[in-house]
Amino acid sequence: MRKILVLAATAAIALAACSTKTIENTPGTSAGASATGPNCSTAALNLVTPGQLTIATDNPAFQPWFGGAKGSGQPPWQADPNSGTGNPYSGQGFEGAVAYAVAGKLGFTPDHVKWVAVNFNNSYKPGPKDFDFFIGQVSYSSARAQAVDFSGGYYNVQQALVAKKGAPITSAKTFADLRGYKLGAQIGTTSYSYIVDNIKPTQQPSVYDNSNDVIAALNAGQIDGYVVDAPTAYVNVLISEVKNGVVVGQFPTLGAQEYFGLVFQKGDPLVPCVDKAIAALRSAGTLDSLQSKWLAAITYPVIQPS
Repeated sequence: MRKILVLAATAAIALAACSTKTIENTPGTSAGASATGPNCSTAALNLVTPGQLTIATDNPAFQPWFGGAKGSGQPPWQADPNSGTGNPYSGQGFEGAVAYAVAGKLGFTPDHVKWVAVNFNNSYKPGPKDFDFFIGQVSYSSARAQAVDFSGGYYNVQQALVAKKGAPITSAKTFADLRGYKLGAQIGTTSYSYIVDNIKPTQQPSVYDNSNDVIAALNAGQIDGYVVDAPTAYVNVLISEVKNGVVVGQFPTLGAQEYFGLVFQKGDPLVPCVDKAIAALRSAGTLDSLQSKWLAAITYPVIQPS
């Protein structure tokens, strides 16, 4: 999933509109590829700004995916109102660290990385992009891949259920146990899709513009529980964003494994080079190490299909 902040993202897009990426396809090959594979030397990369890697994410950028104090970089990064953190330039948080690790594999030092704010839903809309890639808990789906390209996965995702301690919903062990409850999720996310496609509650789930609104709805008693990716659920409860909250359990993968991928303009020849970087980070154990550092080990009971 990903958090949404429309006004900040819209302003960032307007500021950067003059620097959209140009994609050139070579006849008979995929974009930028050749019979011997892509040229991934730093100087040969197709970038929004030559010599600079431009990475996009939401503003605010939330824990546990991003950390660091607010205020540096352009545009200034708003702090997560709950944790007070959220500066991608810090390289803190799982996705912040992954982004800089990928940048390093592509040959960029941190001073040659620029961050821009882009709304989650806008990241996978069709059309020219003013970023080289977007990182921000965007799950791959075939529908999204019609409009943009995805890298290989850098994190496998399980969904989880958050509720209030002692509430009747916390005794749920199966999907059937959940069907009579009012559930919520952020709009446009795989969390919402999981509710309607798999849990299939008898009440229409509530949808919200961003994760703060989802949490506020639970705190106010407007919903009985909400679905979100498991690491975010863990942090929501750990730092008491949810008052008297608990992670009831996590949901099994149904169908293909859900994973987060980096998002690119359709046809971008940068994709195979980033895939190569991600594969190298995985092979070296770097992704596992970063996951252990920034995402706590999560073991919740599985809420079973029924």
